[in-house]
Amino acid sequence: MHAPTEVDEPVLDLTMDAPSPGGQVRVTIRGELDLSVVPALERALRKAVARATRGVVLDLSGTSFCDCSGLNALLTARRHALESGRAFTIRSAGPAVRRLLTATGTWPLFTPGEHALNHDEQALRDEVVQLRRAMRTRPAIDQARGILMATFALSPEDAWDVLVRISQNTNTKLHVLAGQLVGTAQDGGLPDGLRQQVTAVLETLPAPSDAGESAPDAS
Repeated sequence: MHAPTEVDEPVLDLTMDAPSPGGQVRVTIRGELDLSVVPALERALRKAVARATRGVVLDLSGTSFCDCSGLNALLTARRHALESGRAFTIRSAGPAVRRLLTATGTWPLFTPGEHALNHDEQALRDEVVQLRRAMRTRPAIDQARGILMATFALSPEDAWDVLVRISQNTNTKLHVLAGQLVGTAQDGGLPDGLRQQVTAVLETLPAPSDAGESAPDAS
C-alpha cells in the first residue's frame, strides 16, 4: 500500500545572510512573489526581523513579479519591524517591484535612508498610519483586478499590468482607479471610456505563446 502523496508547498527562492557586525540582516529574494509563497515569505521575514538588531535590508533585484499579496506581506513585515524598533528597507529592486511600489505609493516607505532609527515617537506613529493606509487599499485593488479578469478574460498578471498602466497613463493613484472601477462595475458595467482605455492597454501587451496549440478549424 502506497503512502499518501504529499503536496509540496511552492518554493520561495530566498536567501538570508547572517547578521552583519552592524546588526543588519540581508534578505535576497528571487523569482515571483504571489499568494502561493506568501506564508513562507511571512515566516522568513519574521525570522529576519527577530535575528536583526538594527534592521532588515531586502535585495529584490532578482524578483521578477510581485502582486498585492506579496506587497501586503512586505508591508506587514515592515510594520512588525517598526514596532520592534528595527528598520526594514529595500536596497535594490527590479522593474516589476519598483513599478508596483511606485504605483501604490509605498516606495518611499522602503527607500533606504528615508527613515532613521532615532526618529521620535510621533514620527513612528505617522509611519505606522501610512503603512496601515496602504494595506487597506489592497481589497479594492484585488476586486478591480478580478473584474478585469472576468470581463476581458485576462490572466491575473495581465489584469494587474492593465491596472498599473492605466494608473500611469491617467496619472491616477492605483487605489483610486481601483475604487472607481469597482464602483462603476457595481453600477451596471464598465463605462465606454474605461473599456477603451483597457482595450488600448491590451493592444500593447505581448500576445500569449501559442506554441504547441493547433489552429482552430475554419470550417
